[in-house]
Amino acid sequence: MEHRPASAEWRILPIADQAVFVDFGEIIDEAINNRVTSLAARVRQAALAGVTSLVPTYRALTVCYDSTRVRQAALVRQLEALLMTHDVAAPKVRCWTIPVSYGGEQGIDLIALAALHAISPQRVIDIHSAATYRVYMIGFMPGFAYLGGLDPRLHTSRRESPRLKTPSGSISIGGMQTAVGSVEAPSGWHLIGRTPVRSFMPEREEPFLFSAGDRVRFQPIDGGTFIRLHGQSDYLPEWTWQ
Repeated sequence: MEHRPASAEWRILPIADQAVFVDFGEIIDEAINNRVTSLAARVRQAALAGVTSLVPTYRALTVCYDSTRVRQAALVRQLEALLMTHDVAAPKVRCWTIPVSYGGEQGIDLIALAALHAISPQRVIDIHSAATYRVYMIGFMPGFAYLGGLDPRLHTSRRESPRLKTPSGSISIGGMQTAVGSVEAPSGWHLIGRTPVRSFMPEREEPFLFSAGDRVRFQPIDGGTFIRLHGQSDYLPEWTWQ
């Protein structure tokens, strides 16, 4: 059964016997994604009894719970109360500086993508590395970060023939998004570079490096620097609060 006040811009739907889905809209939009990450932060802060995990996406938050500790109806009432609560101030987020070796063997589609847009490969690098991106969600593969904020000049339809394997750390473009790859995986996105940053390491205390709502900036590096940093298993990129 759907839960939504008549004037609300959200709805709560049961999607399993131990999960509910808080839906905010149907488009990729930073304001909607802000509401998703804001609700996730409020749920964590409230430490709601029985909640076992949160899964933020572009436009919705899945709240998983232990039905032996909380009834679904009670959880829905608590979520509705949090949804009615307005944030006093936007929470601080981490802004990561991610080194990227663009082009060459690390970015095998850079030249073709540049030609498609009638600009030089260096111009693609300049445009791509000038923006500050938002991590909209983590998905597809463990730690894979979908980023919003790609300059429209670089919007590019996905490849007609996906590759069966792309390397971990691939920096790619697909449609109106760019992404930071995590593990070796198939992909139909255009590979323009690669980072030595390991965004998923199961042995770390926090296996996923990025979280939904984080910001990302890319810093071009040369091939030698990529090899040196990639050889450091404990290498972590710099970040600041914003």
